[in-house]
Amino acid sequence: MFGEMRTAALLAKGVAGDASTVPAAQALRMATLNGARALGIDQITGSLHPGKAADIVAVRLDDIETQPLYHPISQLVYATGRDKVSDVWVAGRHLLKERRLTTLDETALLARAEDWRKKIQHSDEEKAGN
Repeated sequence: MFGEMRTAALLAKGVAGDASTVPAAQALRMATLNGARALGIDQITGSLHPGKAADIVAVRLDDIETQPLYHPISQLVYATGRDKVSDVWVAGRHLLKERRLTTLDETALLARAEDWRKKIQHSDEEKAGN
C-alpha cells in the first residue's frame, strides 16, 4: 500500500504539472477511508471508529533511513516501505509483532517456498528440454 500511495500521489502531480496536487494527507485518505467509500464499505471499515472493523499497522519512523522526520504523513506516503512495518493487527489479532509472524510457522513457510521453487525450476527445465 505504501508504494501505491506514493505512485498515486506522484502520478497525479506529474499529470497535473503541479507539485501541490494530491498532497500526502490526501493520498493517505485515498488509501483508507476513500478506498472503503469507493467499495461501498465505509460504514464498516476505512477509519478508526468504535464498532468498525479495523486493521492497523505500526510503522517504525525512527530508523536512520527515515531521518530526518519532519512530517510523519509525508514520510509514510513518500519515503516509507513495507520494510518499516513492525507490527500488524487484523480484526484485533496481533499477526506481526516486532517483524515476527505470530500465527504462522516461518520455518515451515520457507520450506514450502523452497519446495515450490524446486517444482517451478524443474517444470521450466522440462519445458526448455522440449
